[in-house]
Amino acid sequence: MRDRVCLVTGATNGIGYETALGLARRGARVAIVGRDAEKAQACAARIRAAVPGAAVDAHVADLSAQAEIRRLAGALRDAYPRLDVLVNNAGAIFDRRTLTIDGIERTWALDHLGYVLLTLELLDTLKASAAAGGKPRIVNVASAAHYRGHIDFGDIEGARRYGAMRAYAQAKLGNVLFTYALARRLKDSGITVNALHPGVINTGFARNTGGLFGTAWSLMRPFLSSPDKGAETSLHVASAPELDGVTGRYFSHRRPKPSSAESRDEAVQERVWALSLRQIGRSG
Repeated sequence: MRDRVCLVTGATNGIGYETALGLARRGARVAIVGRDAEKAQACAARIRAAVPGAAVDAHVADLSAQAEIRRLAGALRDAYPRLDVLVNNAGAIFDRRTLTIDGIERTWALDHLGYVLLTLELLDTLKASAAAGGKPRIVNVASAAHYRGHIDFGDIEGARRYGAMRAYAQAKLGNVLFTYALARRLKDSGITVNALHPGVINTGFARNTGGLFGTAWSLMRPFLSSPDKGAETSLHVASAPELDGVTGRYFSHRRPKPSSAESRDEAVQERVWALSLRQIGRSG
């Protein structure tokens, strides 16, 4: 990974932080994205302290807000003429239905549309890497929760029926559907696109979620795997030489694995692709 430029979102704690740290240890220049400027700078400093000589840059954005994503993408394009690895990792679960500044349900906006918009905004920098002889990779951190997910096109934002896990599973299914649709479109570009399940990990996930789900997660937390363990699959998909050219796959425990039947339905992939583009105000 020496001299490669890697971007990791949601990198101020948990799996995202460990992924960024692992990429820095492999010699990459790492750009991290977090919502809080102080935390992002502190995490960049921690990585530099752990990896002397590492090049780590901190960027700040609320990835549930489309204007913030576009602003961030512009800054990234200015800072990095090429991008070799994009790890879409930022996400959360919310026990109450709320809308973003764009009027979109927050889980879908952050956990799914955030991946879509940032990726499309940075495609030219990824293509620049391919044109220079690189082998750029897009890595979408999904979840095994996608097996429980269903795309409810009649109520995609849970206006009629909302549940925290239902919304989260649907968004993670969206990640896998997006991965397959984008991989098809980039088939001959030199850019690979893959999704993964990092494992059930003890991170800040669901820490601010109340109700039965929040209580259950709190009770489970001491028995979950550590964030560095959770980052293993993300790091493998982002950097393993044997995955050069491997695209349109779903990984778990560092191995390819069949994703859900709905995620493999090309008609559903295309419907979600079209819907997502409408919601972010893009065409094509």
